Amino acid sequence: MSEGSQATSLGFGQVVIGPPGSGKTTYCQAMREFLGRIGRRVAVVNLDPANEALPCPCAVDMAELITLPDVMGSLGLGPNGGLLYCMEYLEANVDWLREKLEQLRGHYVLFDCPGQVELYTHHGALKNVLGHLGRWNFRLAAVHLVDSHYCTDPGKFISVLCTSLSTMLHVELPHVNILSKMDLIEQYGKLAFNLDYYTEVLDLSYLVDHLASDPFFRNYRRLNEKLVEVIEDYSLVSFIPLNVQDKESMRQVMQAVDKANGYSFGDQEHRSLEALMSAAVGADFHFSSTLAVQEKYVQSQDKAVEEEVMDL
Repeated sequence: MSEGSQATSLGFGQVVIGPPGSGKTTYCQAMREFLGRIGRRVAVVNLDPANEALPCPCAVDMAELITLPDVMGSLGLGPNGGLLYCMEYLEANVDWLREKLEQLRGHYVLFDCPGQVELYTHHGALKNVLGHLGRWNFRLAAVHLVDSHYCTDPGKFISVLCTSLSTMLHVELPHVNILSKMDLIEQYGKLAFNLDYYTEVLDLSYLVDHLASDPFFRNYRRLNEKLVEVIEDYSLVSFIPLNVQDKESMRQVMQAVDKANGYSFGDQEHRSLEALMSAAVGADFHFSSTLAVQEKYVQSQDKAVEEEVMDL
């Protein structure tokens, strides 16, 4: 069968990307368990040659083809150069990946990708591999994870917005941006604005004004204004808050991704989802909306202020 010919059935899945430490592997494990509980056949494919400690079994592991330590040892490359070489090697041997994936037809596939940002902003190897997947009749959505602690630093948040926009334009897949580790956001410090300001990426001029109060960033106000203009002109970036330990939060992400990649589920999965969500009623921590997250966050901040007053 030629690469451009139609396969017997469509394959659906998620390409999980994001910087190091954003929780990609943890997300894959949690989403695999969540989808499995509602009756979806799920397979995890590890495309990170540096990921040696996998918390859950993988149907396909790139380590069978090439590993980062081997490349660094044999070619004398550093971690970054070695990882780029590994992805170029995967692109050159993409038939190996195709043979592995043919065995997973009928599964919903989670692709756990490396954390090197260059792969998603300008390097072509991974983008080309994803292009092959599309020609093999896989319907994929990119799930871009960003650690929620960047919201507490306006300068870093602008950088995250620029990176997210660049990734969306380069990868060329339906895209869902995620603010991960929302259950830990209260540990990172106080937000300058309400949470929906960050998830919906509202009027960013307020963020520039907030940065101007810092003597260091005051010198770069004009640069920040231009960066914000680029982000707002494209009007593509928004985020969904995620706590992998909360079923309602996982459901919202799942539905957003299913809408992005075109997956439609049957009655049996719908009933399983309703049963799973009904079991979550009464949980202490819910993410039915960004407002629920914000309410918990504000309560935590108020409590901290009260404790400080009591100490005084």
